[in-house]
Amino acid sequence: MPVGIDPDRRERLGFIPGDVATPPYPAWAQTDEALGSIARLIRRLHDASVGLDLGATTWSDEMADPSGGEVMCHNDVCLENVVFRNGEAIALLDFDFAAPGRREFDLAAFARMCVPVDEPGATPGLGWVTVDRPARVRLVSDEYGLGATGRSTLLDCLSESIARGGEFVRRRVEAGEAAFIEMWESMGGQERFDRRRRWWDTHRNDFAAALT
Repeated sequence: MPVGIDPDRRERLGFIPGDVATPPYPAWAQTDEALGSIARLIRRLHDASVGLDLGATTWSDEMADPSGGEVMCHNDVCLENVVFRNGEAIALLDFDFAAPGRREFDLAAFARMCVPVDEPGATPGLGWVTVDRPARVRLVSDEYGLGATGRSTLLDCLSESIARGGEFVRRRVEAGEAAFIEMWESMGGQERFDRRRRWWDTHRNDFAAALT
């Protein structure tokens, strides 16, 4: 984790002991218990940022909430950016894309990647097992502590996130970044994200029912 900047402009980092899940994700990282613990950790991050002057610094706009907001959002809470101990999330890593936003926007980005909110079998290299996706989104909402209004906003944020699917990777591809070009091609290009949008349109009501 970042600690500070030395006079010579080198960044000083601290080490957080624990476990980080990498693809293919191990079974312990895919449990409901692990998912719920991340939701609670995100809640603590948001609550800790309340009252801070978030306008006093410059933030990345690459994954930021276009509507803005009053809490600091991580915006990239995937399993690789979480430190666990004994299956419990205890720290978040990689705040490159952090920016002010709505709680539900950050929670939707996390749910999309870690529930995952995606068509089954879409990302075989990640090793996701078959799960009840709507039920896991409900779990995220419960563990975070969202009320009825927040759950409705979460559903809308998921729709927004999926509608914009692929924009971040495509921008990097258009900039000529080799790693993202390879990723884009391996995923099947824009069709992969169009397919996810079609899947969401078909199943959105299932998620809405789970959040009621």
